[in-house]
Amino acid sequence: MSSVTEANQEFRDQHGESIAELSRGQDCLIVFLRHSGCTFCREALDDLRKQRAAIEAQHVRPILVHMGDEASGKIFFAAYGLDDWSRISDPELKLYRAYGLERGRVAQLSSPFVWWRGFKAAILQGHAFGAPRGDIRQMPGTFLVRDGRIIAAHRYATAADRPDYCDLAKRRPAGTTGD
Repeated sequence: MSSVTEANQEFRDQHGESIAELSRGQDCLIVFLRHSGCTFCREALDDLRKQRAAIEAQHVRPILVHMGDEASGKIFFAAYGLDDWSRISDPELKLYRAYGLERGRVAQLSSPFVWWRGFKAAILQGHAFGAPRGDIRQMPGTFLVRDGRIIAAHRYATAADRPDYCDLAKRRPAGTTGD
């Protein structure tokens, strides 16, 4: 397994820029998604679409990490108006592992709470379910990274977590402004 530093050098977005390069002197909000058929993944992308202006106003560069190939990722993110954001394809889950994101346990993926939240997100909010592409047990996470270092993290307790991306983007160490 790679360290975060090694992975940040290795993994590149659709334009060929590494996480280390993208985060040099700039805060990056790295959002690791579950498989594209996951209703919570779809809900997360809708949340990001709605919070886009607020995130970008904080001078934070979003990076979406997904398990699909580049072509399917572009199409999937275009449905949410996020295809212009940096995205990284990681079907082998190496970047997920480097960031310490594990495969979920049964309670994290299918407890009554998760099922209820899934029903609300899929049916009541219209995020639906799709065909799973990728590891259905992979847990997501969101990280604020600057100069290749993690400065804030949200590791999901369950697949149903719904972080406030704007709040996470604000978590900067003293002395940094995000500009």
